[in-house]
Amino acid sequence: MKPAVFDYVAATSVEQAVALHAGAADAARYLAGGQSLLAALNFRLDAPTLLIDIGRIAELKGVRQDGDCIVIGSTTCHAEILRDPLIARHLPLIAKAVAEVAHPAIRNRGTFGGSIALADPAAEMSACALALSAVMVVQGPGGERRIAADAFFLGSYETAIQPGELLTRVEIPIPPAGARHGFAEIARRRGDYAMAGLAMMHGPEPRIVWFALSDRPVRARAAEAALEAEKDDEDVAARATEGVAVFGDANATEAMKRHLARRLLARTLRGLAGQ
Repeated sequence: MKPAVFDYVAATSVEQAVALHAGAADAARYLAGGQSLLAALNFRLDAPTLLIDIGRIAELKGVRQDGDCIVIGSTTCHAEILRDPLIARHLPLIAKAVAEVAHPAIRNRGTFGGSIALADPAAEMSACALALSAVMVVQGPGGERRIAADAFFLGSYETAIQPGELLTRVEIPIPPAGARHGFAEIARRRGDYAMAGLAMMHGPEPRIVWFALSDRPVRARAAEAALEAEKDDEDVAARATEGVAVFGDANATEAMKRHLARRLLARTLRGLAGQ
């Protein structure tokens, strides 16, 4: 398959990109790494008349520290994040999770912001953003907006980004001293979509986030409450998916996913004890 005919513009600033999109209304798409969009175009699942390439906009690239936050530009590719010393030092959860994203060829092109904006229910970076209480910063015709991760993911491939808005950066608070992290996923083969996955921060307010279980990354609030109440690991793991809407798919049934979630959480809690 080949994509339908479209125009292409390489934007040089966020303002230009947003203005171009506004001029084309719903017929335009932003292009970053293109690992998901190009496939959709080739299969004609999407047929925009204009592609706005944001890959050359310098302000959207890189990782930096701003006070007590780590700021990740939306077009920073996964491979850069994997090598970044600030990520390794302050956000080891992301450092561990990003190594599990697909394959090296995908990580070299796919972007951090692109993954989050796509909101694939099985995406590792979306789950990490929720576990780390990230804030997504978007810019559109009406100016800049900041959206907390808890309000950002609305469903399968659905976010709080409004038409024409562009995700510019993600701001992640540096976890407090003594906070521990855990990440685990199960896939049939390395690089495949996960059958079940877990991103977790254990600090003063623990956050346990599932991916590949529901239609979005979702917090295991019952398990979080048990962990905060200092219940034993098996009790916490027993509540892994309590109150969570779990959907079976081609990879595993609902019952299998719930079983895998309990085992992943129990295994991760044992690992945290050694941190």
